[in-house]
Formats: sequence, C-alpha cells, structure tokens
Amino acid sequence: MSVDSSAAGTPRRSAAGKAGTTGSKTGTKRTTSRTTTRTTTRTTTKKSAEPELVQLLTPEGKRVKNAEYDPYVAGITPDELRGLYRDMVLTRRFDAEATALQRQGELGLWASLLGQEAAQIGSGRATREDDYVFPTYREHGVAWCRGVDPTNLLGMFRGVNHGGWDPNSNNFHLYTIVIGSQTLHATGYAMGVAKDGADSAVIAYFGDGASSQGDVAESFTFSAVYNAPVVFFCQNNQWAISEPTEKQTRVPLYQRAQGFGFPGVRVDGNDVLACLAVTKWALERARSGEGPTLVEAYTYRMGAHTTSDDPTKYRADEEREAWEAKDPILRLRRYLEASHHTDEGFFAELETESEALGRRVREAVRAMPDPDHFAVFENVYADGHALVDEERAQFAAYQASFATESESGFAAGEGI
Repeated sequence: MSVDSSAAGTPRRSAAGKAGTTGSKTGTKRTTSRTTTRTTTRTTTKKSAEPELVQLLTPEGKRVKNAEYDPYVAGITPDELRGLYRDMVLTRRFDAEATALQRQGELGLWASLLGQEAAQIGSGRATREDDYVFPTYREHGVAWCRGVDPTNLLGMFRGVNHGGWDPNSNNFHLYTIVIGSQTLHATGYAMGVAKDGADSAVIAYFGDGASSQGDVAESFTFSAVYNAPVVFFCQNNQWAISEPTEKQTRVPLYQRAQGFGFPGVRVDGNDVLACLAVTKWALERARSGEGPTLVEAYTYRMGAHTTSDDPTKYRADEEREAWEAKDPILRLRRYLEASHHTDEGFFAELETESEALGRRVREAVRAMPDPDHFAVFENVYADGHALVDEERAQFAAYQASFATESESGFAAGEGI
C-alpha cells in the first residue's frame, strides 16, 4: 500500500527521525461552475478505488507489508495483539452499554464511538505514559488506554459533574465539548513542553467536522511556527453530524498540513495495527524535535453522531453496510485466527469479561445521584439577574406540575 504524506519543518531539538514521507498527488479538476464541481467530486468518489492510505491489515485480516511503517510494529507479540483485540471489544461493550443507559433515561446524552475502535485503541496504545492527551467527547477508547475508569466518563453525560477524573493522574485531559478548541489547548501545552525541554509529546483528537473550525487552523499555524511536539489525530468518520466530508473540504484532510508546513498522513482508521504504527511514528517524530504531524484516520461512524441524532435522515443504509464489511474488530479477529495466535477459550473468556464490564457500568450509573435540575441557573451572572430568576421560577413551576399531575391521577384512581 502507498503512503500519503508530505514533509516539512525545522528541528526543534536534534532531529533523530525522518522528516516525512512522500505520496501521490490527488484531486479533482477545477471547473468554473460550483455545481459542476460538486457533481464531479461525488462521481469521482463513487467510481474511484479505495483512497490511498497506510494499511497493514486488510478487511479480510491479511497482513500487508509496508517498509515505512512495519518497523513500528515489528516487535509486537501475540499477547499484545490479543491485548489490542481485548481493548477494542471491551471499549465497544462499554459504548453499547452507555448508549442503552441513555435510552433508558439514565444519561442525558451519549456520543458513540461505534466503528472507530481501531483508530482510538491503535493511537492510544502508541502513547507513552508521559505523553499528554487532549480528547474531544468521543475518545472513550483512548481514555481506556490511558487508564481512566470508564464509569468516570459517564458523570458528565448524566449531569452530575464536569468530568469525573483528575486530568493529571493519567495525562488525559477532560472531555471538551466545544468543537476544535482542544487543539489550541494541546498546542499551547506542547509549546510549554518544548520550552521545558521534556522528552514527551502531545496528541490532540478531533473529527473531520472540527477541521473546519478556526481553532484548528490557528493550532496548525502556531504548532508549525513554534515547532511544537504535537500530533493532530483527526478521526475522519465521514460525517460531521449530517454534513459529509465533501462539504468540509475540497482536498483530502491530511493534505491540509502541507499548507502549514508539516507532514500529513492518511491511515486506514479501521486497521488497529496501522493506526498504532503511524501514531508511533508521529509521536517519535515530535519527541525528536521535528515538530507537528497531522494524522487522518479514515474511518466511519457506524452509529448516530449522538443519541439525539437520527442518521437515517441523511445517509443511506448501503453506505453503512459497505463499512460494516471493514469492521475493525472482525478484521483483527480474522488475523488472530489465521495466525493461530488465539483459540476459542480466549474469546469465551473475553465474552465473560465483557458482560461483567456491562454490569459494572450499569450499577455504577444507577448508583450516581440524580442531577440537580436547578444547577443550570447558578453562576450565570456574578450578582444574579432578574431574567434568570424569572426563568428559574418558571422551571420550578414546570417541575412541580409533574408531582401535581401524579397526585391527582392517583386520587382519581383511588375509588377504582
């Protein structure tokens, strides 16, 4: 498979790695009509083969040789491969449980990672303990890799806290809801790391939609100019809520890095080995003083954007079915079985562990307190505000109406 990337950058400290790799030029011919251009882009996407990307495991579970990135996974053991599989299975089980809990009214909202397990586990396992991670609100797999208890992720979605973990305990920042702002946080932190002379790197996660935010462009500018040791990991799951990637960019996302003067690489986001290798390369590049890298993990959001979204309104079933054939967990399982690195006993034990995790998550959420319905009115203004007081009173009356209706309904039924 070919590697798509571009290279630039001046070493921050002594450069010890490759400045980047080269790849083929892609794109669509420009036309004078905006409508014609859009049609051409869509037609090309349908007729062309799979996009060129780094891939080490095919959807059928066959190992693909890659001279550039094979060295980064050359020493991986069967135990570690089984560990990657376990990480993905348990992360998916946790995610499914959280989705069910939201549907049952236990969580206010949930952002599923279904289909993106390889991108998150592969990149998460590439980090070192002293690296620092800045997530969005969907990086449940990365949190798992960083040792964050999955039950701690749920308090914010239940409305009982602003994040249930200490970011400095695991070098894993709190979830960021504001789209794209965590890339600025990561860049600033990485600039500080560089000034401290620390031998560590920073990785920031964001989606294809967030790549259109000004914060991301500013992060690219500052990180390039200051040669910050940061990896920008973009999970291109094809949809920014209901907007397809073709409405976000005229070129592949990884190519945006060229304009800022640092390398961009597109990797198969459903291939956990490729994600592990590429992220290791990018992090080592950052640590050795060669500056930022943009990694575009080409994957797919199998579920809804969040539990408040209905993807059936804007995307076809055939599209999802095509991506289901590229399932990251099934892909690694096929490779493990073909390589005789595991047996049915391993899968049976993992299924038991998966069910136990589901029970623990359910029990933990149901043991959490109910959210304070009136907390939203606090701290809006330092000295209070008449309009907020009025809204609080209206909300209190609304809440009280439920109790009144319940009592009157009970009274009406007493004589039955």
